[in-house]
Amino acid sequence: MKKGYIKQADRKNVLFLADDCRIPSGIGTMTREIMVGNSHRFNFFQLGAAIKHPDAGKIFDLSQDVNQQTGINDACVFVYPFDGYGNPEVVRGLIDKHKIDAIVHFTDPRYWNWLYRMSAELRQSIPIFYYHIWDDLPAPHYNKPFYQSCDLLMGISKQSNNIAKIVLGGKDNYIDLDLPESTTKEAVTSSLPKVCYAPHGINEKLFYPVLDEEKMDMRAKLFGENHAEDVDFVVFHNNRNIRRKMTSDLILAFKLMYDKIKNKDPEQAEKIRLVLHTEAVDNNGTHLPEVIKNVCPEVEHLIKITNVKVSPEELNMMYNVADVVPNIASNEGWGLSSTEAMLTGTPIVNNVTGGLQDQCRFEDEKGNWIDFDEDFGSNHQGRYKKHGRWVNPVFPATINLQGSPMTPYIFDDRCDPRDVAKALYQWWETPADVRAECGAEGRAWAMSEEAGFTAERMCTTIGNAMQLCMDNFVPQPRFTMYNVHAEIKKSKNKKTGIAL
Repeated sequence: MKKGYIKQADRKNVLFLADDCRIPSGIGTMTREIMVGNSHRFNFFQLGAAIKHPDAGKIFDLSQDVNQQTGINDACVFVYPFDGYGNPEVVRGLIDKHKIDAIVHFTDPRYWNWLYRMSAELRQSIPIFYYHIWDDLPAPHYNKPFYQSCDLLMGISKQSNNIAKIVLGGKDNYIDLDLPESTTKEAVTSSLPKVCYAPHGINEKLFYPVLDEEKMDMRAKLFGENHAEDVDFVVFHNNRNIRRKMTSDLILAFKLMYDKIKNKDPEQAEKIRLVLHTEAVDNNGTHLPEVIKNVCPEVEHLIKITNVKVSPEELNMMYNVADVVPNIASNEGWGLSSTEAMLTGTPIVNNVTGGLQDQCRFEDEKGNWIDFDEDFGSNHQGRYKKHGRWVNPVFPATINLQGSPMTPYIFDDRCDPRDVAKALYQWWETPADVRAECGAEGRAWAMSEEAGFTAERMCTTIGNAMQLCMDNFVPQPRFTMYNVHAEIKKSKNKKTGIAL
């Protein structure tokens, strides 16, 4: 039986609020991994969110499928599809129906305003947990009421984890949950929010290196039976066609790389390919075929756009066919495509922003994997340059302060397509056997005790944190009184995590 197994009747019941776990978004994918990976410890009831959800009003019992995946025989995993991100009435109904012991929610806190407004009501009897994601500095102090409404904040990246600590305002205002041994009974029974690092993890049984002969079918599928052998170097992009993913910049970088190779060896330049696994046209992004046709016509014949939904097995093959996987998003909470590439042993190019930094393993002066604090909240300005062999990092060429009424300020870390082209070219210039060595190092580190970017490690960390906080939950009072003058005085000395 799986380690930590609890009989269904004895498990805590958890209400999970996030993108529908059956939808192949990053949030949906990770929600599925977390629920499946902890189905032997908790019973899950998910409010499966989506805009204009086609299954709204239905109920899906995934328990038998989860049993088959996990090897247990009494999983309890239900999905309640919902059009939007929920409301107080439906949550009260699910809490009453399933005797919920805790709520965990995931993705941008703006979707959960209504939940935080219920905090005083809910936390009189059950805790609220947040799998915390925030893309960039400056520390979003406008999120402070959200964070204070939670009992547990599990940061998906080192930056997200540090941002929560800065916003909460010093160690007197939160508990740094160091799982499992060093967390004291006094700490977990405190009413303060608990904060811990719980990085995204990928299922290493789905994403792994394959033998060269196993790649041939996918190469033929991507490039055609008669042309697969003509391709020597593949750049693979697996991200949504939305503005912050900077897909047009990647196309331009590919064109610049092509130009440089062509100047050196025109024949070899014709053997590179860019595969864009994304929607060709998206209102949240742009019209990619028009970009290619009018901005980079010289490489139009070398770019393939594929938006067909594929199985995890096929996606694994696509990563294996690739020689490098770039993620140059200007804002990125984590960047699943980079981790998936690492697990397949494929080198990466990452913009140094948000959670993408974690996967570079930048080292400090002592050779330690860097960490962040209130005085050093990001490495996007290049304080540390030494990194893992599996990545060519690209530092932002410009850091712009963006914003909206809901999120008044956030940095936009934009890298220069010319720098991206150089990083891609360096991988093209690297001998194939050396690229393979670098990729293998990336996979080994991702699965190591230090990094722990595996689904099993992620689920264990999250499961342990939730169990600890549920077992030691301190019910909150119906209302809290604040000294307004003291709060105003504190606000004048806020930290942002910016190192200028």
